[in-house]
Amino acid sequence: MSEETIHEEKRSRSRQGLATYLRRIARALGRGEPVPVDEGGTVTVDPAPTGDVEVELEREDGTVHFEVEMEWPDEDAEIDDDAAASRGTFELYADSADQYRWRLRHDNGNIIADGGEGYSDKRDAQSGIESVQRNAPGAHAIDVSRDEAAPEEGGSDAVFELFRDKADEYRWRLRHDNGNVIADSGQGYASKQKAKQGLESVKSNAPGAAIEETDG
Repeated sequence: MSEETIHEEKRSRSRQGLATYLRRIARALGRGEPVPVDEGGTVTVDPAPTGDVEVELEREDGTVHFEVEMEWPDEDAEIDDDAAASRGTFELYADSADQYRWRLRHDNGNIIADGGEGYSDKRDAQSGIESVQRNAPGAHAIDVSRDEAAPEEGGSDAVFELFRDKADEYRWRLRHDNGNVIADSGQGYASKQKAKQGLESVKSNAPGAAIEETDG
């Protein structure tokens, strides 16, 4: 029997990061959508409606192994190792003050997220993008005008805060646990529902979005 490894990776994750990744898998399974194999969703598999699941917990040489394995007939699975993971692109550019900034532009041309600040070092701007890619998908959304608090369980290391600005429009900002705002909506919305739709677009498009350097 031949065996082909299509994708393999090993990395350290926080408990919250792992929970976010597993929730993405569970959500895709529940919706009948292709399941993201990697973090960016560039490798997916569309599993059969029914399959075998094997769960194994073992201790070996001072390490605990917790493995969940799913399998189904090859002919019932569709694998895409070059999936269109995102409909957005991170644009990295230098502004008129020679500060590095970024924005997340949707394929429809709209800017759906903004870094909100300039960085003197390009690497810091790139780290800001990576933080959004890592934290946006699992971040809870709360309405700060109603003093809502994020659930203690799940989520990521950041929270989407919905609020009204001075023009009485709804905006959102993505605040990290360290207090820093790592992204914002960059624009106001006429309704809270529209603002929520905007942040949901960031949640789905940020993880797999390519990074391109532009002229500003």
